[in-house]
Amino acid sequence: MRSLLFAVAYWALSIAYTLAAVIAALAPGRRATGWIIRRYVKRMVQAMRLLAGIHIQYQGEDRLPDGAFIIAAKHQSWGDGFSVYDRFQDLAFVTGDHLEKFPLLSTVLTKLGAIVVNNCGGREAREALKTRAADAHAQGRRILIYPEGNLAKVGEKFRYRSGVWHMYRDFDMPVVPLATNLGLFWPGEEFRKHPGTATLAFLDPIPVGLPKDEFLARLEAAVEDKTAELVAEATGQPITPAVRVLAPDEVRRAAARS
Repeated sequence: MRSLLFAVAYWALSIAYTLAAVIAALAPGRRATGWIIRRYVKRMVQAMRLLAGIHIQYQGEDRLPDGAFIIAAKHQSWGDGFSVYDRFQDLAFVTGDHLEKFPLLSTVLTKLGAIVVNNCGGREAREALKTRAADAHAQGRRILIYPEGNLAKVGEKFRYRSGVWHMYRDFDMPVVPLATNLGLFWPGEEFRKHPGTATLAFLDPIPVGLPKDEFLARLEAAVEDKTAELVAEATGQPITPAVRVLAPDEVRRAAARS
């Protein structure tokens, strides 16, 4: 029943606020649209708590540096974006181009200054990321990115893609790793929700200036180790490292070669 009630609220809120945001997008600048989206996110987090029984607690917010920085987060759930966006006043975010298939949503993303890239990666995705992220960087905004590029099941991980490192290098911004166990309570895109308290943990910022391989190894270790720890705390099970699996685009390429 909780899952059904939340699903009704999810779609009702999403449709209503998307239409409101499209109207707000007619106004100059990003302020009106941003205000609508922040209200939407707050209502969605409330619905998670009141209807689905999912409470969110945050750790490590005192670690966040001043000024602009990049948040590189674990992505286990559709709820991740709501729970992170709710903590910041003006957050730019990297999202897959699949969302642009919905005309109204595409309008809102453009107005918000979202950084839309191809989930499959590659040279075109890197160029799009660089170009669109440059605007957010010039405005001094914090930027949220999911380095794996896909939703991962609890206990699994994908290859950490280099897009986050290109932003880190090009914009000379510290990166804050973000671990989570929200996937235990709202798994991926699943209908069924599980009541409980999920944790999002902001970790020590990675300072600027590291070479690519060292940076990516440090980021992955920080996010995955803490995520495994949070999952173990919530389940009462031993800490178990995530298993590397192929991302959807890697599966398609492997199938094409065979």
